[in-house]
Amino acid sequence: MALRPNPSLRQLRLGAELRRMREQAGLGGSQLARALGINPAHVTQMESGRTGISVERLRTIAALCMCVNEPLIEALAEIITSRESGGWWEDYRGALADDFREIAEFEEHARAISMYSATFIPGLLQTRSYSSSIFSMAYLPLPQHELELRAEFRLRRQEIIRVRKTPFAAFIHEAALRMRFSGRRVCSEQLESLIDDSDLPNISIRVIPFDVDSLPSPIATFAYAEGSIPDLDTVQTDTGFGSKLIDAPAHVARFRLILAQMDSFALSESESREFIRSVNEEVKSEPA
Repeated sequence: MALRPNPSLRQLRLGAELRRMREQAGLGGSQLARALGINPAHVTQMESGRTGISVERLRTIAALCMCVNEPLIEALAEIITSRESGGWWEDYRGALADDFREIAEFEEHARAISMYSATFIPGLLQTRSYSSSIFSMAYLPLPQHELELRAEFRLRRQEIIRVRKTPFAAFIHEAALRMRFSGRRVCSEQLESLIDDSDLPNISIRVIPFDVDSLPSPIATFAYAEGSIPDLDTVQTDTGFGSKLIDAPAHVARFRLILAQMDSFALSESESREFIRSVNEEVKSEPA
């Protein structure tokens, strides 16, 4: 079987869970290979998502690793049996960096998404003008065609919540509401769009005001995607060096706790809507 040149995120996650299953059983790759009657390199390829496995082999590995987490085994079996075709983001391969496509795929398979942002409006809620303004502020100026491509890609990502109606909860720090990326008009347009989005049944927008004693998270932006079972939840963070996906159970649990803390001190949905409206009135009253 030919090796996959570009495993999907779900294929990579399947491999990561196989590796975690083996390591929790205290087995080395060579030990598992010997028990399966295969080459150790084949185990490496399975765990890196480069080659597929059957449901039968999954269950054999689970038995050898003494894994009794049946919901996890069933969820991994579903990944194996699903016939994945390239998503719409593959149209941008070679035109945009891998990080962009990975975020779109990350969102595609989420049962629900929660996001926190302290510096800008979450991408799934951005207007085209606001999005273009952010991309235009890149440290190294981008050519116009790439600015337009990035903004177009971001708007296509929004189909997840606007067409597919995936539940989306956004915790937005007051600082993000007050940041100016391209003047008063763009800012006001974005705030008005937030107010409209806050009325949609699948979207929850909660504001964290300045008077909260401390920042809720040491990370300025992160997204939490719920998998088919909690064991497959994933976190995506933005760093100065690109996007990072986190699936280690202890780290994911930490972000789950952070979201619970935010829920306890963020303004309610109705209070947040009025807060955004008041900030927008301030913006519109500023001198042109």
